[in-house]
Amino acid sequence: MDRLLQLQQELLRGDYAPGPYTHFFIHEPKRRKISAAGFRDRVVHHALCGIIEPRFERVFIPDSYANRTGKGTHRAIDRLQAFCRRYRYVLRCDIRQHFASIDHAILLESLHKLVWEPDIMTLIKKTVAGGCDVLADEYDMVWFPGDDLLAVCRPRGLPIGNLTSQFWSNCYLHSFDLFVKRELGCRAYLRYVDDFALFSNDKQQLWHWKTAIVSRLAVLRLTMHHSKAQVLPTGSGVPWLGFVVYPGFRKVKSRKVTHATRRLRQRYQAYCGDEISFAEFDASVQGWINHVRYADSWGLRRHVLQPFLIKPGDLHRKKSSTASRRYM
Repeated sequence: MDRLLQLQQELLRGDYAPGPYTHFFIHEPKRRKISAAGFRDRVVHHALCGIIEPRFERVFIPDSYANRTGKGTHRAIDRLQAFCRRYRYVLRCDIRQHFASIDHAILLESLHKLVWEPDIMTLIKKTVAGGCDVLADEYDMVWFPGDDLLAVCRPRGLPIGNLTSQFWSNCYLHSFDLFVKRELGCRAYLRYVDDFALFSNDKQQLWHWKTAIVSRLAVLRLTMHHSKAQVLPTGSGVPWLGFVVYPGFRKVKSRKVTHATRRLRQRYQAYCGDEISFAEFDASVQGWINHVRYADSWGLRRHVLQPFLIKPGDLHRKKSSTASRRYM
């Protein structure tokens, strides 16, 4: 409580300053640099989002699904499959080096449209500046029309791992969402962080939209992976958030299956060697099941879990016939 009161006084006086980050890397699905803010800074992030997030929630489009209450990964998958059933073609895109590319000047301008209080904007600027260059080594310089040599010095990048970064990503791309919906007139569009998809029954229209999207992203100093941005029939399956979504069913991506199988086998070996408890091993299994149950995965679950044998004592304590069958 004393530290909270001290933090409150710093915020009221305006002399609060963000602390340093702790960095580490994860390698699934690809190598990413995660930057963890200090605990007191995370308290400030939550308080700040609690004030300004409702303002932006009122203007965000319904089909933006990342880091929003009542949205999330699985609802984004449901929505994408609904579009697959209604339209013949899809243009699926993702932004290149998204968090590392976010331009601070553009971000602050977009936030200032709904944040009028000078003290809150000052706090936002401090928080944004505190993460400047955290991802500098993850960013490959891109030159846009009108750039001069000083473009290299533009402050950019939001730390992956901050609550504010995830929220500000939605704010940053809000104008792009409106562009797709209003100016392009795409009725079937959804986005999850830097992944987005447009649907149509006209293949040529999607190719035309792709050209317009490239130009619009350049205004935000963003680029997309052009090789991945192809117009494809929805019936051939749409890769989306770890799944491949078809009009009538879903599959788990093979890469995800390989990673999960390797991970669960490691946990099983640790359990057999008494390095972890049955509860810890079971938590890993249940977490994976909870993820893949959103696909047509009965056969996959049986194949992956069949080799795992549970010690008799642990099986008795579990007291579940379902668990008995699952680990046979």
